[in-house]
Amino acid sequence: MARGRRYDPERRQRIIDAAIRVIARAGIAGLSHRTVAAEADVPLGSTTYHFASLDELLVAALRQANEGFAAAVRESGALADPDQDLAAELARLMGEWLGGERTGVELEYELYLAALRRAALRPVAAEWTEGVTGVLSRRTDPVTARALVALMDGICLQVLLTDAAYDERYAREMLGRLIP
Repeated sequence: MARGRRYDPERRQRIIDAAIRVIARAGIAGLSHRTVAAEADVPLGSTTYHFASLDELLVAALRQANEGFAAAVRESGALADPDQDLAAELARLMGEWLGGERTGVELEYELYLAALRRAALRPVAAEWTEGVTGVLSRRTDPVTARALVALMDGICLQVLLTDAAYDERYAREMLGRLIP
């Protein structure tokens, strides 16, 4: 008697979650359909069924990983309030994000920077930039919003790459210089 395929609506999500764990542990170089299948405890064929290529899997992982800081920006009530100090709120959000689980922050940037060599990831990296820029454009003009995103990226990368402590006062001052 042939066994029917077991319906598993969460399998695709489990594969994405497993890919994120593999990348967090071993970097993008450690990612393969085989390592993800083992991490997700699913048959190898499931990973290739849901994601024909590693780039497709990386796109899904990047989309999910990008949600961390972008969600914090979207959900910040202070960013929507024109009476609040925009630079101070952005500096605070960056501090919270960088002060959280370091592995998650590093993972987001590893996936984001992977777009340098993997063209399939570039649209997702651009979506993140455009999404945060769109939120900030509600408080300032689009050109300034884009410059704020670039500065925040630069500050975060410096903290991650140099193991320097995040200086919220410095970040607030530099962000404030860009806001008219």
